[in-house]
Amino acid sequence: MFFRRKYYVVSNDFVEVFNRHFMENNLPNQLKHGSRLVGRWMAPHSETTTEIFAIWEYDSKERYEEIERNVRNPEQAKRVNAWYDSQGGRERVYKECIFHVNDSEIISTL
Repeated sequence: MFFRRKYYVVSNDFVEVFNRHFMENNLPNQLKHGSRLVGRWMAPHSETTTEIFAIWEYDSKERYEEIERNVRNPEQAKRVNAWYDSQGGRERVYKECIFHVNDSEIISTL
């Protein structure tokens, strides 16, 4: 098994918009291509920010890489770019709303 943790630190004012984007756009695309969501959570990060993170499970690292290639398809790119545009553009989102992104493998200790 291969697991990954993807997390974001976002402005508290952006949490609802960001979660809706995940539910309407990103999650369906991931599931369609074979990703398995273990869970998605959020926790306070500071007075003005929230950490939102998800843990994903795959059969192997190779399967993860295959799914990621399929997830990054032209239709999804159009949806994501349209979403950024609706939020004032990618530059604005990463300057004012999303302050940190990390995507990394996690390894079980059991």
